[in-house]
Order: sequence, then structure tokens, then C-alpha cells
Amino acid sequence: MADSKRYEITVTTQTQYVAEQSDEANGRFVFAYTITIRNTGSMPAQLIARHWIIKDGNEQTQDIRGLGVVGSQPLLKPGESFEYTSGTAIATPVGTMRGAYQMTAEDGTQFEANIPEFTLAVPRVLH
Repeated sequence: MADSKRYEITVTTQTQYVAEQSDEANGRFVFAYTITIRNTGSMPAQLIARHWIIKDGNEQTQDIRGLGVVGSQPLLKPGESFEYTSGTAIATPVGTMRGAYQMTAEDGTQFEANIPEFTLAVPRVLH
């Protein structure tokens, strides 16, 4: 089997504006995001670390790296998924997030699982 199919992780995202934690008058817009990480390859793999690039509407960028996600380093067998919810704050009503998870397969191979860019937006700001 080709390596690309052995080491394959699919990432899907959902976002939600958190009005009760935001302070729009002072440029604080809080968003929750739910991530589903699914092992679509044929090799068990563990999520070791994360790298996020968060950009607000003023092109201000936060570059965040850390171990695991929400205190966990899940091991995903083929077909298994892991879902978690976390959050971020930006200074504008619209922004984006993208990044990657550093994975280690059961055979020791390290690879990245890309997190496709997604939009953070206060409802009714984007048409």
C-alpha cells in the first residue's frame, strides 16, 4: 500500500461564536471550535503535538505550538476518530485558523496531518 494511504488523517472543523465571553467594544471576539480527527489510513497513529496559525482581520498572527490537544495525545487506530472542543480569541469579528498535527505512526514514522484553513466569523458579519 502507498505510504500516503498508510499515514492519512482527515481533519474536519466546526466553529461557533461565543458572545457571552466576547467584549466587542474592546476588540475581543471569542470563538469555540470543534475538531474531529479521523484516521483514514491503514496504520495506527498517535497525535503528539499541534501547530496553529490564527490570523485576525488586521492580519495579526498568533503562532501556537504545544503538545497534544486539550491535555490528550490520542492514539487512533484505522477508522477511529477523536473529537474535542477548544477556543480562541481574536481582535476582529472575522479571522482564520489553520495548522497541522504532528503524528507518529505505530511503526515509528512521523508525519503531519494538515488542518485546512477555516473561518472564524461573528454571525451576520459575512454574507
